[in-house]
Amino acid sequence: MSGSVGIDLGNNNTVVAVARNRGIDVIVNEVSNRSTPSLVAFGVKNRFIGEAAKTQEITNIKNTLGSLKRIVGRTLDDPEVQYEKRFIAGELVDVNGTVGVKVKYLGETATFSATQLVAMYLGKIKQITANEIKMPVTDVALSVPGWYTDAQRRAIIDASHIAGLNPVRLVNETTAAAISYGVFRTFPEGPAKNVVFVDIGHSSYNVSIVAFKQGELKVLASAYDPHFGGRDFDYALTEHFATEFKEKYKIDVHENLKGYSRVATQTERLKKILSANATAPLNIESVMNDIDVSSVLQRSELEELVQPLLARLVAPLEKAIAESKLALDDIDSVELIGGCTRVPSIKETISKFFGKQLSFTLNQDEAIARGCAFVCASHSPTLRVRPYKFEDVNQYSVTFQWEPVADEDLSELEVFPHGNAVPSTKIITLFRDTDFDLEARYTNSTELPGGVQPWIGKWTIKGAKRSEKGDAPAVKIRLRTDHSGLVTVDSAYTAEEVTVEEPIEEKVEGEEKKEGESPAPVKTRTVKKWVKRDTLAIVHATTALEESYKNVLIERENQMVEDDKHVADTEDRKNALEEYIYDMRGKIEDRYADFASEEEKAKLRTMLDDAEDWLYGDGEDASKAQYVAKFEELNAVGGVIKGRYLQAENEKKEAEQRKKDEEARKVEEAREAAAAAAFAAAQKEKAAKEEPKKEESKEDEEMRDVD
Repeated sequence: MSGSVGIDLGNNNTVVAVARNRGIDVIVNEVSNRSTPSLVAFGVKNRFIGEAAKTQEITNIKNTLGSLKRIVGRTLDDPEVQYEKRFIAGELVDVNGTVGVKVKYLGETATFSATQLVAMYLGKIKQITANEIKMPVTDVALSVPGWYTDAQRRAIIDASHIAGLNPVRLVNETTAAAISYGVFRTFPEGPAKNVVFVDIGHSSYNVSIVAFKQGELKVLASAYDPHFGGRDFDYALTEHFATEFKEKYKIDVHENLKGYSRVATQTERLKKILSANATAPLNIESVMNDIDVSSVLQRSELEELVQPLLARLVAPLEKAIAESKLALDDIDSVELIGGCTRVPSIKETISKFFGKQLSFTLNQDEAIARGCAFVCASHSPTLRVRPYKFEDVNQYSVTFQWEPVADEDLSELEVFPHGNAVPSTKIITLFRDTDFDLEARYTNSTELPGGVQPWIGKWTIKGAKRSEKGDAPAVKIRLRTDHSGLVTVDSAYTAEEVTVEEPIEEKVEGEEKKEGESPAPVKTRTVKKWVKRDTLAIVHATTALEESYKNVLIERENQMVEDDKHVADTEDRKNALEEYIYDMRGKIEDRYADFASEEEKAKLRTMLDDAEDWLYGDGEDASKAQYVAKFEELNAVGGVIKGRYLQAENEKKEAEQRKKDEEARKVEEAREAAAAAAFAAAQKEKAAKEEPKKEESKEDEEMRDVD
């Protein structure tokens, strides 16, 4: 059994939710944070992922990689990847036709594809979640931006497989938030409730307009700006202060990666302060060349700096409204999520556009993960969740094309237009008597983000043969955009058109068949129908990794996980040895002083000093076995002394317990004696009261005798 896990894979932080306890809970990581930095770093001995990568980001900046969801599924020459270089300090390289990184790992130069980096990160998320829920993690639902192409979606799925996960579904981010919004609400019968979801996160800006009815939702339209997010505000601020420091302090932080990174970190903090305050200070010690810098920024100055960004805020809203075919008056609510929606000027602009108050009923940071967890739970055979239907829209038009044959003047067809429902299935018919190919591509390459190639995939249909009549049979091909937004060929089969007699149902109202009456003759009509004959084989060729190569990457990732675990275990043993040295050195002169002879003390002191020298010398990079052996060597002497102390403590506790038991026994005996004395006194008092009554009864008897 495994948990139903939803992962909001963010560009800056990732949030994980799990469906359990008749609800959905957000998972905390190893340092009890409800989100985990989306970072992977490489060191001399091991990898650092998540929180561990964040703590050494500045000192190991060229080997610490972020923006994973922005580069996965892309090529090195993609303009979008070139744009990402301003946010990635590491060296980007080509790895088997896709973008990757070159890093220093285990003292050597190594290259990893972006898909591998995402797999490493998801592996860490898997470990964190499994530790928290105390059960294996396999099935997950992951969020992706709605503007992701087929190649990017397949790359996320490949990364999940490498990490040992089964992605039951990819969910568009705003759709996941809409599910989180609608699944636990009650909507009255009647017209649908139209809600706009505005998600402005770390790196992108997504808008979806969703129609809600009880038990279902339908995405009417979506629009995006992939270059509008919190990091773009941070970048504008960082560049502002870089210019200011160059004039004020005569330093150029562009020449120092660590210095620039320190400024970027502090400007992000300053931006958050200005969301709630009119003024915020900036102070950075030793930013570079041992120079301390300081400055102050007003909120009005920030809004002026990011005015070019704010000017782009309305365009996605206008596009979404236009495609939804709704008027602004038809919008019932505007729901904001994402960290960047906390910026006052953004909230003000959106509110002004729609002419209504904004809504913040969802958790801005966790709504997407909760929606994904619900989706995953709905796929689970072991969990019962309320039925909920949701339908998304296709962002990019998809065309299928093929080599035409004689008397065939059509060689391509737009099968899934922009705005088409997702999931969706279409069937096309071609007449073929040999193997043939189908290719899918995006219809309008200019609509794609950056330099994404329009090619989606190629499918070879095998097994079509001439019919007995010598004709090319009709081949029915089932084309599909599935729940995860992937374009695929589901199935293919030959079909034959046959003529059949179909009964016509006739019923005259008011007439009933009388008993014994013969049934009226059945009327029929001649119709033509397609009858399935042979199922054809399909050979898929998409941007997904080949299984053999994926298996190689899985083995490599598993080996790196084992190496990291071994390094962690070794570090634990080293820390245990260091702790033992300092702990025993203090206690031998204090707590354990009376339980060791002077010779034993001297011997142990010498051993501790030698172990310390070794630990900070030759033992700095020793093996796990060496640390264990050194610990056992010290404990062979120190453990005896500690054992004496513990024995004495136990005897002391036993003596104290015996004393307490004796005192308790005496208290009990005293209580019993007091109770007995009290009882005796009560009996004596009772007897004293009864004596006069006896005398009075004797006098009465004597009086009766006289009478």
